[in-house]
Amino acid sequence: MEQRLSLITLGVADLARARRFYEQGLGWKASAASSAEVVFFQLPGIVLALFPLGALAADAKLSPGAGFGGFTLAYNVRERADVDAVLVEADRAGAKILKPGTEAFW
Repeated sequence: MEQRLSLITLGVADLARARRFYEQGLGWKASAASSAEVVFFQLPGIVLALFPLGALAADAKLSPGAGFGGFTLAYNVRERADVDAVLVEADRAGAKILKPGTEAFW
């Protein structure tokens, strides 16, 4: 597995407020792929996403709280055929696979 991450998603209580913090407070520019449901910031070599906390927990097949830290890490593969191999490698290394690999709209 290549040593990299593709996406860090932060679960936020108030998406509009979080977006204002990054855009107005820090001066960052949201990606054109952002919407009312998710905000993306392209950083050098990685994307930071803001997503409603409840929706992020549901996407991870977890409940908000109950041990869920409120963030996710994504490793996007370069080819669809690589998904299963990467998940098998992570599983063998001790990862807990919460959901199978899926194709995302982005």
